[in-house]
Formats: sequence, structure tokens, C-alpha cells
Amino acid sequence: MTKQSFTLVSHHLCPYVQRVAIAFIEKGIDFDRIFIDLANKPDWFLALSPLGKTPVLRVGPHAVLESSVILEYLEDTQPNALHPAEPFARAEHRAWVEFASAVLSDIAGFYTASDVATFESRTTELTRKFDHVERRLGAGPYFEGARFSLVDAAFGPVFRYFDVFDRIGDFGVLSGRPKVADWRANLAARDSIRCSVTEDYEARLWHFLEARKAHVSRLMPADAAAQCGGLVSARGQIHASSSCVHHAS
Repeated sequence: MTKQSFTLVSHHLCPYVQRVAIAFIEKGIDFDRIFIDLANKPDWFLALSPLGKTPVLRVGPHAVLESSVILEYLEDTQPNALHPAEPFARAEHRAWVEFASAVLSDIAGFYTASDVATFESRTTELTRKFDHVERRLGAGPYFEGARFSLVDAAFGPVFRYFDVFDRIGDFGVLSGRPKVADWRANLAARDSIRCSVTEDYEARLWHFLEARKAHVSRLMPADAAAQCGGLVSARGQIHASSSCVHHAS
């Protein structure tokens, strides 16, 4: 039987791409990865993705679109399930993956807010959402105890944003939530979370935020860029950890 080949069409900063990469790594499935510039989308990519969004998963001659669909496809076709088996628990986990998407939408509103009032509104909404998360979490170390799930895969990229936001200031979004803090730390320590991005991710995100010229951009300390993993090279080199089970191309 011919081994199935997987290629994940990616953008360096896309949190939805990261979810899929995390799932692949957790399932122990080798995959290739192609990074594209969403500001200059190649024709072949637009032929695969009519909406021009990442991720796209190429499975042989086929293409699977949308991170939630890709995750479910992998659950349906690949071993090492990341959803619970019990139907109600599985439905709840799917709902929390969608909740993570809503958090990512608020994060986008946070870093694109052009004025103080909008920025504070987005901060308040993020804080409210993490109140819900704090109430739902148990003893850990992961969302549903000892077993890593797709909810963890969805929230790993969420917390990665705050690794950079924390260098800008203390906005209070995650403050006073000990279970959230523990969950964040446990996810950051997991290989699949770490390996879902290139080593220059924080530098790329820092420069992206600077370029937005939004309210949060004006709060960024000029001397902090060097602390965010160094500068991205002019050629945009990819520095993938050799311990990760994917191949950057």
C-alpha cells in the first residue's frame, strides 16, 4: 500500500495552521510544510483555497480546507484520537475549539484596535472569555486532565500570542486566573506546541504588530524587539527545530 502523503500549506503566523501542525505532531504523523505569503498569494494556492485562507491540507491529489474540517478529517482517518470517545464529551470539546476561535477573533481585534476605547473594549472581552475558561478548567495539566486533546491544540496558539503581548505590557487579561496560568505553562512546555511554529515566530509576530500602526503598536517598547528571538532575516529564512516531526520547505 502506498503511504499517504500530507502537505500543510501554511503561513508563519497563522494560529489555525498551528492547530493542524500540533495535531499532526501529537498523532505522530510525518508531514511536509509549505509557507506562503498571504499578502502575495500564488495562483496555485488560490486555485486550492477560493477564500485565500490558510491552512490548506494537500492529501495526495486532494485538498482539505479550514482548520476545523482538517482536524476532523485527521480524527476520522488517522490513529491516536485527540477527541474524547464519548459523544457528549466530544461535542463539548468541539464547542470549546470554536470558543478558542472566538478568542482568536478577539485577539485580532485587540492588536488591530486603532483607538484606546476600542482597545479597552477588546481587552475587556478577552478578560471575560478567560473567566469562562478559568471556571471550566479542572486540575490539569491539560483541558481534560492528563489527556491532551484538540482543545489543548486550539489554545496553544492562543497563549503564544500572550508570550509576545507580555513583552509589551500587563493588560490583565490572564491575571488572577491560576488554572489558566498552569494550563498555559503546561502547553508551552509540550513539544507539539513548541514545534508547531518556526524558531523565529516571536520576531515575526513582533514585526507584524509594529507594522499594524495600531494602538498596541504605539505601546511597544523600542528596545524589546531584540528579546523576541532576534530579527527575521531579510530572506525570511525558516528555522525549524530538528526535533520536530515535520519538514519545512
